[in-house]
Amino acid sequence: MSELKLYRKRIIPDECILLENDEILYHDQEVIITKWNTIRPKKTLCRGYSCYFMERGFKVSKFYDHEDQLISWYCDIIDYTFDSDTDTYIFTDLLVDVIVYPDGFVRVVDLDELADAARDGLITQEQLQLALRRTDKLLGVIYKGAFAKLQKYIEDYEAASGR
Repeated sequence: MSELKLYRKRIIPDECILLENDEILYHDQEVIITKWNTIRPKKTLCRGYSCYFMERGFKVSKFYDHEDQLISWYCDIIDYTFDSDTDTYIFTDLLVDVIVYPDGFVRVVDLDELADAARDGLITQEQLQLALRRTDKLLGVIYKGAFAKLQKYIEDYEAASGR
């Protein structure tokens, strides 16, 4: 079996990037957990961890700044394809993001991009519906107070690696 490869496909802007420097800490049929540094240097964001919940349709990431302070938990709404011949996942960012700040404040962003992408034919009707339904499902988890169960996937690996 070949080495697992992860790609991040964005709709706006249109790009597909091999996440060749992401360290895969764990993977099974339901989740993939990675540790990474930013691809493009940012003023505050430096590094983080991500957990792809494939069947749920979202990726939960823990963002750290250059001083190793938690910035936020950043949740991408995603879809994916898997090629078993090459052990390759392509994760498509469905534009909507949910940010959970350390104080518990929750913010949904990029709904305007989702609307523009639907209007401009950059996504299908099915992708639009997936994005909205998966966002609703994730917000339901957060509002029920169950987000800690998703965070635990990352926190367990983070603790084991000593950060």
